[in-house]
Amino acid sequence: MGIGALAVVHALLRSRAITIATLTAVLFCSLGSLETGLSAAERLGENALRKLVNTPGHFLIMRHATAPGIGDPGNFQIDDCSTQRNLSETGRRQAQRTGEMLRSLGLKDVKVFSSRWCRCLETARLLELGRVVPMESLNSFFREWDREKEQIAQLRADIAAMDLSRPAVLVTHQVVISGLADTSTRSGEIIVMHREAPDQLRVVGSAIARAIDE
Repeated sequence: MGIGALAVVHALLRSRAITIATLTAVLFCSLGSLETGLSAAERLGENALRKLVNTPGHFLIMRHATAPGIGDPGNFQIDDCSTQRNLSETGRRQAQRTGEMLRSLGLKDVKVFSSRWCRCLETARLLELGRVVPMESLNSFFREWDREKEQIAQLRADIAAMDLSRPAVLVTHQVVISGLADTSTRSGEIIVMHREAPDQLRVVGSAIARAIDE
């Protein structure tokens, strides 16, 4: 979602007069181009991606694979997947193919961090790149925008403290990626970033693997 669209959503969510129908309509309009267009980050070719995932100082931040819908149900509970949006079969295949793609490029047995949301944890596990560790700073703040500034600051601190002698993989949500990298992503898309200094991150490019039947 672009920065302009995010600003609209921020304003709507802060308004007590907002209805779910209004929010859904705005989000579908904002996300329509995202799901059919290119990411704001430059798409990386196989050779460039292979080099980057084997170069220290880089990390991959990925939007969870396809999970139909927007946000989460009103009865959302963090420890109950039945109350959340979850991956579709297409999303599961997409996550598996992404893992296959990354392993073919030499990425395996790496640190994998994930939001605690079930769709992110499942995406992270299906990558089969290493043990998955939940990370609070990767959680969604879709309906709690007042947390954005503090949470992104914590995420930056977490990344600054990471050992990036080998690339790490972070699985999270569009709102988190937008807040950190100022770029939009499609479901299952990866943004490759470089930690140039503890407090300086740079977007290098993007990559995506589609499910076979997409």
